[in-house]
Amino acid sequence: MGHTSLCVLGLLLLNKLLNCGRAEGLDAVLTVKPNWPTLFHRESVTFTCDLTEGKDTDWKYTFTGNGSRLSLCGTEKSCSYKLMKNSSGDYQCTGRHKSRNLTAESKIVTLNVAVNSRPVLTVSPSWLSAGASVTLKCSAEDPSAGWRFYWYKAIPKLPNNSYSYELLPGSSSGTEQDSYIVHGQKHTAGYVCRAGRGDPVFYTFYSKPKFVWSGDFHLASLRVSPDRVQHFPSEFVSLSCEGNSTDWRMMRFTKAERLSNCSDFGTVNGSTCNVHNFTNNTAVYWCESGSGQFSNAVNITVQNKNIILLSPVHPVTEGHPVTLGCKCRTENLVFNVLFYRNGHLIQNDTRRQLNISEASKSDEGFHWCEHSGNVSPQSWVAVKLSRPETSSVILPVIIGLVCGMSILLLLWCCCRKSKYLLFARTMLSQKTNQNAANQDGSQSKVHPSHQSGADETSDGIYSLIQIKYFGSGEKYSPGPTVETVYSEVKLGP
Repeated sequence: MGHTSLCVLGLLLLNKLLNCGRAEGLDAVLTVKPNWPTLFHRESVTFTCDLTEGKDTDWKYTFTGNGSRLSLCGTEKSCSYKLMKNSSGDYQCTGRHKSRNLTAESKIVTLNVAVNSRPVLTVSPSWLSAGASVTLKCSAEDPSAGWRFYWYKAIPKLPNNSYSYELLPGSSSGTEQDSYIVHGQKHTAGYVCRAGRGDPVFYTFYSKPKFVWSGDFHLASLRVSPDRVQHFPSEFVSLSCEGNSTDWRMMRFTKAERLSNCSDFGTVNGSTCNVHNFTNNTAVYWCESGSGQFSNAVNITVQNKNIILLSPVHPVTEGHPVTLGCKCRTENLVFNVLFYRNGHLIQNDTRRQLNISEASKSDEGFHWCEHSGNVSPQSWVAVKLSRPETSSVILPVIIGLVCGMSILLLLWCCCRKSKYLLFARTMLSQKTNQNAANQDGSQSKVHPSHQSGADETSDGIYSLIQIKYFGSGEKYSPGPTVETVYSEVKLGP
C-alpha cells in the first residue's frame, strides 16, 4: 500500500513539472485560411494563433510545421505562408507570455498540399453547325472549393505547338459558373481555361487546348489530295495550307487527344505536309498561320480493311453534284457496288459509283459501300447551305423593306407640306378678302375701271408671298421659296 502511494505521488509530481508554466483553462487555437480540403503548391495561407487570456501584444507566437519552426513567420499572432511541394503535414502554434511564465499550445492542424492542378476543358459541340453556340466547361479539382473560372481563346504561336491566350469577353475577373457560352462562332477555333481563388489570386495551370472545328473555308483553307476521307495506311497523302499568310503549320488532333504538328507525322515542304504512312486510325487536321488564323478542318481515317468508301473530305454545297465510290486495295474502282445511307440501301445495281446530281440536306448522313461481301467503314457526308441562294432570298426582302420605308417617309413629308400650304393659302385668302372689303369703302373706282376695260397691264403691283416651315413650335418667316402665289392689284386712274 505504501509503495502504491509513493508511485501516485511521483506521477503527480512529474505531471506538475511537465506542466510548469501552463495555466489551467488557457488554450491556443490555430486557424488556417483558406481551409480548403486540398491546398496547392505556391498557394498562400494565413496562420492565426488565438489565446483565451490577455491581449495579443502580451504574447509571443511560434508556428511549427512537421515539428520544425516556420522561419518565415515571426512572433506575431498571424503569419502569411506560401506552401511548397513538401508542405503537407501537421501544424501547430505556441503562445508564450512576455512577462509571466505562461505557455499555451494549440491542437494539431493537418494540411494536405498537392502539386498545382490542371483543369479539364470540354467543348460542345466539337464540329460547328449553322447558328449553333459553343459551350465551354472547365472542371477543376474539388469544384466546390471557391474557384472562379477564366476563359481564353488560343492564338497560334509558330513554329512550335504553343499558343498565346486571349481573355474572352466578360471573364477578366473570372466567372462563378464553370461554363461559358460562345455565340456566333463560325470557324475553327481553340480555347483554354484555368481556375483561380484567394487574395492574392492563386491560379491553376492552363487547361490543355480544346478545339471546335468547322468544315467551311475561311481566310485560310486546307486542301487534301487525294480528296477523300478514308485512306489505306500505305497511301501517300498531301495536305496543303492556303491563304494570305507565308507561315503555316499543319496540326493534327487524334482520338487519344494528342496534339501534334506535321514534323511529328509527316514531311514539311513549305505550306504543304506530305504524309507517306499513316499510323493513326482517325484524326482531325487543320492549318494554323503565324497571323493567328485557323483553316477549315478535315476528318481523315486510316483503314486496314480491304475496301474503303470514296467520299469528299469537305462538305458538299447544297445543289452541287457529288460522287461516291468504292475502292479495293488491289484496284481503283469496283463494279456491282451497294451503297448505304444511315442504314438504308440507296443503290443496288451494276454501277460502280453513286452519283447525286444536286445534293440536298436529305443526302447528308453516314454512308458506306459493299462489294462481294466486303463492307467499307462508314463516313459522314455533310451538306452545307448554298450562300448565294440564301443571299438571293434575303436581298429582295431587304430591298423591299427599304423601298417601303422610303415611300412611307415620302408620303408623310408630302402630307406635312400640304397641310401647311393649305393653312397659308387660307390665311392669304382671308387677308385678301379683308383688304378687298376695305377698298370697297375707300376706293370705289377700282372695280368700275376694271369693268370698263381699262388697260390691265398699266400700274400693276405684284406681291410675292413666300412660305417656309421651320418645324414644330416655330413661326412662319420669309425664306427659300416653297410655292409662289401672285396677287394682282389694279389701281384706277
